[in-house]
Amino acid sequence: MLGLSAIAMAIGFNLPYANLVAIYDYPDILRRPAAEALTRFAEGGPALILTWHAFAWAALLLVPLSVGLALTPANRETSDRLALFAAMAGALSGVAQAIGLWRWVFVIPGLTRRHATGDASAKAAAESAFDILNTWGGVAIGEHLGQWLLVFFVLALSVVQGRQGLRLTGGIGLATAIALGIGTTEGLAIALDRDGDLFSLFTIAGFLGLSLWLILIGLHQIGLVRTRTAP
Repeated sequence: MLGLSAIAMAIGFNLPYANLVAIYDYPDILRRPAAEALTRFAEGGPALILTWHAFAWAALLLVPLSVGLALTPANRETSDRLALFAAMAGALSGVAQAIGLWRWVFVIPGLTRRHATGDASAKAAAESAFDILNTWGGVAIGEHLGQWLLVFFVLALSVVQGRQGLRLTGGIGLATAIALGIGTTEGLAIALDRDGDLFSLFTIAGFLGLSLWLILIGLHQIGLVRTRTAP
């Protein structure tokens, strides 16, 4: 059951992401002017809001999955401290990312309506509020804090896997953690008024690595792939 859940998470998390790429030009839209982002959001209608809702729930489902993956008897026997640390980091990451994503469901639609129907002053206020929400709820909480906690989860669990002789999953997990860690620098680059495009590529690579890592863990759990290397 745990293995199938890991595979389902790897696939399920990417479905709303792919839809957002197709219908909202995500994640590039986040770095464009607020007026454009709000106008495009209004054009997306209910389907776009529900896609964000699904994306947030996919992030929140990382909470039980990370706890389950980290606290297996084998992992706790290998390193109880690392297993507990991975469980806590993964659970907190899921919560932080979900909080950041749910702004698109419960806050942005109201700003979008005010931007579409208000006068010039109302439009400017909506755009200003959007920029603040995007920077705080998106960049700071969802992307920076949530992604760093995800780095800690993957890194801790990959170290445990390495100690168990699971060289493939451990190695991919380590590479994933490094890519995600470099990717978090995008938010800091934006705060320093620097170009963060290069760091965003590391984030994309990191999440692709995360998907592969989860699939391999799932296949190993259900016995379809052997990832252990004999000493």
